[in-house]
Amino acid sequence: MRILLVASAFNSLTQRVFVELRDRGHRPAVHLMVGDDPLREAVREYRPELIVAPMLKTAVPRDVWTAHTCLIVHPGPLGDRGPSALDWAIHEGAERWGVTVLQADELMDAGDVWAHAECELPPVGKSDLYRGEIADAALRAVLLAVRRFASGTYLPRPQRGPGWAVPDHTRPYLDQRLRRIDWAGDPTATVLRKLRAADSQPGVLDELLGAEWYLHGGHPERELRGKPGELLATRAGALCRATVDGAVWIPQLRPRRRPGGPATFKLPATLALGDRLPVLPELPPLPSLFSPSAAQRRSGVPDSPQGKGSWTDIDYHEDGPVGFLRFSFPGGAMSTEQCRRLLAAYRHALARPTSVLVLGGGRDFFSNGIHLNVIEAAADPAAESWANINAIDDLVAELITTTDRLVVAAVGGNAAAGGAMLALAADEVWCREGVVLNPHYRLMGLHGSEYWTYTLPSRVGAAAADRLTRRALPVSAASAQQLGLVDRVIPATPGEFGREVARFAALLAAGPGLQERIAAKKLGRERDEAIKPLDAYREEELALMRRTFFDLDEPYHALRTAFVRKHPVHSTPPHLAGVGEPS
Repeated sequence: MRILLVASAFNSLTQRVFVELRDRGHRPAVHLMVGDDPLREAVREYRPELIVAPMLKTAVPRDVWTAHTCLIVHPGPLGDRGPSALDWAIHEGAERWGVTVLQADELMDAGDVWAHAECELPPVGKSDLYRGEIADAALRAVLLAVRRFASGTYLPRPQRGPGWAVPDHTRPYLDQRLRRIDWAGDPTATVLRKLRAADSQPGVLDELLGAEWYLHGGHPERELRGKPGELLATRAGALCRATVDGAVWIPQLRPRRRPGGPATFKLPATLALGDRLPVLPELPPLPSLFSPSAAQRRSGVPDSPQGKGSWTDIDYHEDGPVGFLRFSFPGGAMSTEQCRRLLAAYRHALARPTSVLVLGGGRDFFSNGIHLNVIEAAADPAAESWANINAIDDLVAELITTTDRLVVAAVGGNAAAGGAMLALAADEVWCREGVVLNPHYRLMGLHGSEYWTYTLPSRVGAAAADRLTRRALPVSAASAQQLGLVDRVIPATPGEFGREVARFAALLAAGPGLQERIAAKKLGRERDEAIKPLDAYREEELALMRRTFFDLDEPYHALRTAFVRKHPVHSTPPHLAGVGEPS
């Protein structure tokens, strides 16, 4: 079917719907909602059989939804209404939630129901849930609604009828008055819910060191204690702050925008505070290099970086011959400092007697490449861009040249640009079923590095590599496997992914022919090096990147600023225009 996706942004959910519909033979086109008239023009030009709105902050014009079936994806269960559905669910500690696909109607979220799906809400941040459990439920509901529409026989169920009605649970926008943390009275569980309900946007407005900041993200601290509201320590750019019964880690801060001032953006908390930050103890980056035994983990110790007594963004543990190096950076961005710390942890892992090393395996973003926010905040963005790309290249080079064991990239969440290419440096790439990959750079005005000119064509061929990087469209995990980008697609929930990765990694380590594969890998690296040295790929890539970074007239600088400061989009980007047509 010809399906027009109408959205406020081509965000993770819109991309997920787009790739899943394409995989099933539909022809989805994308229109970003920048006004009523452009939408009407898009509808006239594309002539869709169905309109689907995966993420829409404004109402569809009445003349559009009366002339065309228009399905709205609402991130709430039946009867839930209002603009802060998922925020309220996390804020109130809901353990189960859902997604409803409604027909557009005069009253917001009150249209006839085409489909709905339920899901669990584990205690993680809103953005993590949105890309994980909520996205999975949304896909189930959207695909069911599309099948029902295509049948031509299904009648959507109105929310009210003779003698029955869906309970109306309408809630207002969750504003800062309700989000505010009472450090002197709120227990840790309440503080975490408030932080997690606002982790990506809008953050929790708070006063800190004489200024107003939005707090983004929250993780529990199980050991440090102090006076409620007091700053206790730092680790990996995050702040530890005491509550009445414990403490929490806050990874990112965003200064409140001054009237008439430029838009502000999130930064690692210690970097955002700068000279305001008092002298605090800096905790070691890895509080525990090795997790408890497998038996202890089965008895209830969570197997994740956030599961130890003290939060960290990088964690390493072993289970027999398999090493697991997990990392979790906010938004998937990797700054110069984060790349260097991950490289140090990787080298530590290489010193261990394992035969399989798993990189990643967490539930949210794998990586999105260099940290554009940190670059934007730097005194010299060009120099910081250069340092950042070299730091991630150093990490990728270490993966490619690891020849004494097999390396697996376990991609449990979305990956893009240099982060997608980072995964390709491994011997095998395993993806969770719901992952969306964006293996391209050009939308940020970049040629890219991370040795992609070596790894990408080696996996998919030169023609497919050119198409992926030139068209700059997302691909699903299933399509990526068909292309050769991905070796294994794992059907699992976000919470199950790590356990499934561990199971498959154990089988890989115990399987026949492992040492032969490792020996063949070493010979293959030597053969490739003789044909063209790895350094040559890096030099060629970085020659183009240097020119882009240090020529201030290059579009990269304006594109970066627009992305980081969230400048409004005034039209559907050219790379999305016409994507519903056959390529």
